[in-house]
Amino acid sequence: MKKIIGLLLLLQTTLTYTQNSLSGTIKNKANQEVLPGVLIYFPDLKSGVISDAGGKYTVNKLPKIKTVIEVKLLGFKTVIQTVDLSTVQQMDFELEESVIEADEITVTGTSHSTELKRNPVAIVAVDSKYLSESAANNIIDALAKVPGLSALNTGPNISKPYIRGLGYNRILTLFDGVRQDGQQWGDEHGIEVDQFLIDRIEVVKGPASLIYGSDALAGAVNLIPAQPAPEGRLRGNFTSDYKTNNKQFASTLNLESNMKGFVWGFRASKKQASTYKNKYDGNVFGTKYNETDLYAYLGINKSWGYSRVNFLMYDNLQEIPDGSRDSSSRKFVKQITEEDTLRPLVTNSELNNYTIGLIHQHIQHYRLYTDNHFILGKSHIDLKLGLQQSKRSEFSHPQQAAIPGLNLLLNSMNYDLKYHFPEVKDIEASIGINGMIQKNKNINATEFVIPDHDLIDAGPFIFIKKSIKKLDIAGGARYDIRAYNNSAMYTSRNSTTGFEMQVENNPADTNITKQFDAYSHTFTGFSGSLGATYTIHKNLSVKINVARGYRAPNISEISAKGVHPGTGFQQLGDANFKPEFNLQEDVGLLLNSEHISAGLELFNNVISNYIYNEKLLSLTGGDSVFTESGISYQVFKFRQTKAQLCGGEFNFDIHPHPLDWLHFENTASFIYAVNLGGNGVMVTDSTKYLPSIAPFHTNSELRADVKKKIGCFSNIYFKAGFQFYAVQNQFYWAYGTETKTASYSLLDIGTGFDIVSLKGKTFCSIMVSVSNITNEVYQSNMSRLKYLDNYPNNSTGRSGIYNMGRNFGFKLILPLNANIKSKPLPK
Repeated sequence: MKKIIGLLLLLQTTLTYTQNSLSGTIKNKANQEVLPGVLIYFPDLKSGVISDAGGKYTVNKLPKIKTVIEVKLLGFKTVIQTVDLSTVQQMDFELEESVIEADEITVTGTSHSTELKRNPVAIVAVDSKYLSESAANNIIDALAKVPGLSALNTGPNISKPYIRGLGYNRILTLFDGVRQDGQQWGDEHGIEVDQFLIDRIEVVKGPASLIYGSDALAGAVNLIPAQPAPEGRLRGNFTSDYKTNNKQFASTLNLESNMKGFVWGFRASKKQASTYKNKYDGNVFGTKYNETDLYAYLGINKSWGYSRVNFLMYDNLQEIPDGSRDSSSRKFVKQITEEDTLRPLVTNSELNNYTIGLIHQHIQHYRLYTDNHFILGKSHIDLKLGLQQSKRSEFSHPQQAAIPGLNLLLNSMNYDLKYHFPEVKDIEASIGINGMIQKNKNINATEFVIPDHDLIDAGPFIFIKKSIKKLDIAGGARYDIRAYNNSAMYTSRNSTTGFEMQVENNPADTNITKQFDAYSHTFTGFSGSLGATYTIHKNLSVKINVARGYRAPNISEISAKGVHPGTGFQQLGDANFKPEFNLQEDVGLLLNSEHISAGLELFNNVISNYIYNEKLLSLTGGDSVFTESGISYQVFKFRQTKAQLCGGEFNFDIHPHPLDWLHFENTASFIYAVNLGGNGVMVTDSTKYLPSIAPFHTNSELRADVKKKIGCFSNIYFKAGFQFYAVQNQFYWAYGTETKTASYSLLDIGTGFDIVSLKGKTFCSIMVSVSNITNEVYQSNMSRLKYLDNYPNNSTGRSGIYNMGRNFGFKLILPLNANIKSKPLPK
């Protein structure tokens, strides 16, 4: 006991420092007027304040370390500097007015906060303004216009991120730096995060295995909530959103506070929608959803660092579309019996109400995690620990609606530990280890796609960054270990339900079927990265990076053997798969001047043991078919090959002088992805290209911001956007796996404004948008609904389900802000 007390006293002494403070005044460089409302923020300390009416600020209880400070105000260039708090107590800032945001801080894909323009890795950041004005139905769809990114959709509320042609378990999705662990191998398994909760998104466009390990072979998407409220502030808002196409109602309430370093906050959100519609399909049966979200956190900021405890709940009732139609009228029909011999038409009432149908999925995701930052002299430690539970139930039995078909329960424990050495001669070095422990079980299920299994994952790494005047060099290395283990799994027909259900093995019982063989395997892999950024001029820089990524096959790719009701086909895996490895080269040229921002990023990515899904043929030449309970399903099997993806993104933004209120933004993205063969795969014309590759596409937006206040209206903007998607005739058409996708163009418009008092206080913000204003009828090649049709050959010449038609959106934001001052403590 004495030794334990001694260690605790030593730790307390180690974490105790003479506190420092930083104060100063912030002015407009052009006219020397003081600037109130400026955010002064320390990203690595998660602490900040707002300048007062006199432009003055004071930040107390700061550790005596060297760290990054960010000074930010809308309409001005963000100032990013490194400050040594052991020697500096006074810092004044003069901000330059700017119509283009020239610099940002990024926290993703590196060991700690870094200037975006000085990071060799290809990273794109999406800010809160962009997200707030977005008309997207979910947080992943909000990224669809970002160059290099796309989304694989199964209706308006299920989207999976794709980066430069790669998705699923090749992209690691994070929330606040903690990996998102659901059943991400599934086609119709979206990201279980409240879209209103996200304030910023950072995307690594390339291998991020160095920092995050397996599942980040193609990159990472970090969904970041809002920074804690500044010291002495109570902050929040109520937001209500309505969309006309699918009659979606959404609302969220948020409150958070920071008083003397004690921070807390919560958010509650609700989103509900009926079926979406377009001119060809009318209302699309099976696309309703009802989502509820909660978030809460508590934390403390001290001179020794900070500590936060966070809780999230995601609960979504989501229908499952299957595209079944009447052969003559082309109207949607529904399954009403297990035998499924006759499907009646779906009624207009069912298509237009909010009641979730019998065939649906229920996704529940719970997350409890802690985020800690400890300062030890000139070094510091970051520690994230998380517990997650993902429950995914798919109800596919219309006559026994309470019995789930698929019913998976995934429990995860995540850990991420980093030690940052003291900076020496502009060298920053970090070592760390992160990984997870998982247990996935089938719970009273009647359909089995993957076996019960355990997973253990760990990866130690080292990361080093060196700055030499205008040159920044960064790189590191990592070694990953991932172990899978599952016992053989058996099923037998249950006398009560009448369905095949999981049982213990009994060799004497001839009615027992082995569903999955026992499997145990350990995958290992080395990954690394090396890159450099050279600042040619303060407005011009060039980036070069080479990275090797690693990904262990997921449990579905190894073991799948069953019908998944959400996909509508039987899936087969392969226990002999090897890990994927890739080598990607990136080069980028970035320009940021007073009126012009431009960038060109090119990449080349070669993947060994690339895993993809292929439809199988029968011996007679038609589709291979699997029949279960009288229903026929197409059969798909995972394959491995060697693949190459290359392409790039271009952006050009201009604020023409003297029309600084006008903003013209343009982007373009292109990917060329080919199957190089290997592992027994012969490349033919039908198998030459990789599946699920977005076509060449462009995005242009013309925006006008009214700088002057007009009566009670402020921050008025108008915008119009145009998106063009070229024909996708480079597709994987073997055995009918994919089909050609025609080109299409989309137009959208939007406007918004704040209603303010005479003193400039914002009462509310109002935004109006119209997506697909011409009501274009189109199919995206990244929509899984394109292939859902029981009569693909019909008199209309059309097949599958089309994307959403015209959609009006209305959003109201009511701010809830106040200054709070604590009373002095009694002497």
